[in-house]
Amino acid sequence: MNLRQIRYFIAAAETESVSRAAQELGISQSAITSAVQALEYEMGASLFVRHAKGVRLTHEGHQLVLHARRIMAAVADAQRAVSVRPEAMSGDLNIGVTHMVSGYYLADLLARYRRVFPQVDVRVVEDERTYLEHLLVNGELDVGLLLVSNLQDRQALESEVLIRSPWRIWLPAGHPLAAQNVLALGDLAAEPLIMLAVDDLIETTTAYWQEEGLDPNIVLKTASVEAVRSLVGMGVGLATLPDMAYRPWSLDGDRLEARELANPIPTVDVGLVWRRGAPLRPTASQFLDMCREYSPPSTRRRAAGV
Repeated sequence: MNLRQIRYFIAAAETESVSRAAQELGISQSAITSAVQALEYEMGASLFVRHAKGVRLTHEGHQLVLHARRIMAAVADAQRAVSVRPEAMSGDLNIGVTHMVSGYYLADLLARYRRVFPQVDVRVVEDERTYLEHLLVNGELDVGLLLVSNLQDRQALESEVLIRSPWRIWLPAGHPLAAQNVLALGDLAAEPLIMLAVDDLIETTTAYWQEEGLDPNIVLKTASVEAVRSLVGMGVGLATLPDMAYRPWSLDGDRLEARELANPIPTVDVGLVWRRGAPLRPTASQFLDMCREYSPPSTRRRAAGV
């Protein structure tokens, strides 16, 4: 196993396509394929399921991609530790984060930042997006890590997309609808639905149902992604959620399937937010750079003014 193989594997996993991964990296498709095959041979397991539209991670592939990202992050941290002289970086860093983003991105980023810059005092505020926007505008936070697709005060705040996450439908394994690769909201109209009540997701989802002239059959609302995953896995209901939250197994060991959504629903975008016109302190600049390294390059885009 080498870093080149790991980098190619991560690109294929994030794009779910060998051709798109090759295009982003500027290499041939055969190079991606050879790297993945070498890893599969070394791991003794299939890492992808091949299908007509691309590739999808297997359970073993999901496990490996988590470790692969940590390996590449450790390499980036080592490079930064040599070039930036972390011992000279001191002061504080104030970060705002919303509930859903906190559960999926913050822990790893904070661990990396504190490992490289141990002299910086990091304070994290987890709250609703509207309150975090208020703190950012007032200068009480250096940077926010939240869903920028719902950002309101775009005149006072600068933002940058890190990850674009499409909506997908979660189903229990063996559900009749799982036989289809693509589903529409109309296919779910008669199904019991479970809603995740964090980060404006219920309001966003409900608006899309209304645009289609449909009335969702909501049987349960919860603020826990793990609860949604377990309930779907046990067959209590289906869910429409951003793909970034998808995992193929619940904590109880039940398998989940995910299917594409035919309706043209805008992606959920995770990104960085800071006060427009205010110079970033060195501690915040380094945190932004670390976040950019963490995200797939193809998903990054300056979102201010959009």
